[in-house]
Amino acid sequence: MSEQHHVVTKEGKVKLNKVDNAIERMDQERVEDILASFEDFKAYLSKRVDLAKKIGLNEEQLALSAEKIGDYLSNHVEPQNREEKLLQELWRAGNKEERHMLAHMLVKLVD
Repeated sequence: MSEQHHVVTKEGKVKLNKVDNAIERMDQERVEDILASFEDFKAYLSKRVDLAKKIGLNEEQLALSAEKIGDYLSNHVEPQNREEKLLQELWRAGNKEERHMLAHMLVKLVD
């Protein structure tokens, strides 16, 4: 796959406008596996946060990416369990600043 489809460039810069496309390219069965349980969801996020840190992303870049993912999930994916439903309700109830702080907290939760 060419670099134009990647969310993170070789230089470690995050292209937030590519997050939705990256999620949409995921196999639907894989998405269902990730969201099957909250523990699976956290484990998946933890691996992604570890990878992002290894390539040099800082906490703010991680939170901005988590915010984009949260927006996508809130608008396009049905929660699969109580915890995901709660996150979706919190996400939808919050304003932009509150969603950004929740994104920071999610990164910390899985770190």
